[in-house]
Amino acid sequence: MAAPDLNDKNAVYRHQGLGGTSGFGTRCGLVVVDFVNSFVDIDLFGGPHIEAAAQATVPLLATFRQLGLPVAFSRVVFADDASDRNIFATRVPGLLKLTETSHASQVVDCLAPRAGELIVRKGSASAFFDTPLASWLRLHGVDTAVIVGATTSGCVRASVVDSMQHNFRTVVPRECVGDRALEPHEANLFDMQQKYADVLDLATVLDHLQRTVSP
Repeated sequence: MAAPDLNDKNAVYRHQGLGGTSGFGTRCGLVVVDFVNSFVDIDLFGGPHIEAAAQATVPLLATFRQLGLPVAFSRVVFADDASDRNIFATRVPGLLKLTETSHASQVVDCLAPRAGELIVRKGSASAFFDTPLASWLRLHGVDTAVIVGATTSGCVRASVVDSMQHNFRTVVPRECVGDRALEPHEANLFDMQQKYADVLDLATVLDHLQRTVSP
């Protein structure tokens, strides 16, 4: 086999058999990772295009609801007295402001959860780590996790890796994730596509749902 051009990242990954696809399974569940007020606020944890990613998620969430598919949300939540402070919050002390009742920790209004949708409280990056998310998805027959949220390089990536490690087929609609800067956003989308998830255009995800799921 000819050696790849080491200056072409795509060629190197292809040469090593990376960049494959797991596709869609039989039933999708939507996981909305940390689309909360603090992550659309540049003075807290936000970035210039995270709000746009939240807005792009509105029609996707509406489609999941219309089709009766499971929807779960995650929020970072710490105790009012910081008694559950961990290493994550030690490294990023501002996370301790995200308490149960703080405005900063609430899901953005345009994606507000409804009755029957799971809300996971977490104190670390992944929405799956030490939470009931994986078992809840399986209980609802989900084999494909469609993951959206913020930030692409942080909690979304951690959730995507854990989703794959829980043996869920994993899909990331590229317009529906955002970060504080474009460079980590694009780098992590590339890396997730190579190893952990199918990174697809939102239109492709919507088309699949509308063609294959009956309400």
